[in-house]
Amino acid sequence: MEAIKQWVLRHPNLAAWIALAVGMNAILLFEARDVGLLPMQWFWLLLITTLVAGACIWIVSWGDDDEVVVDPAEFNSPDDSQTGS
Repeated sequence: MEAIKQWVLRHPNLAAWIALAVGMNAILLFEARDVGLLPMQWFWLLLITTLVAGACIWIVSWGDDDEVVVDPAEFNSPDDSQTGS
């Protein structure tokens, strides 16, 4: 279990893609079970659904690069350190 946790921490986008793809494909299989699709139609539908899940995670991860770490020392200006008198 620890190995899985470490893998997820090292590859968060891939882990999210797998989790989202499993969920989306489960919903797809449940909702379309009585539609009467042919095997190749199922294959392509599941493949495209998995790729859409990957695209969703990719788009959501765009915002991860925008986070800027700010050093708290940068907030203190030289004027703040002097007590006015």
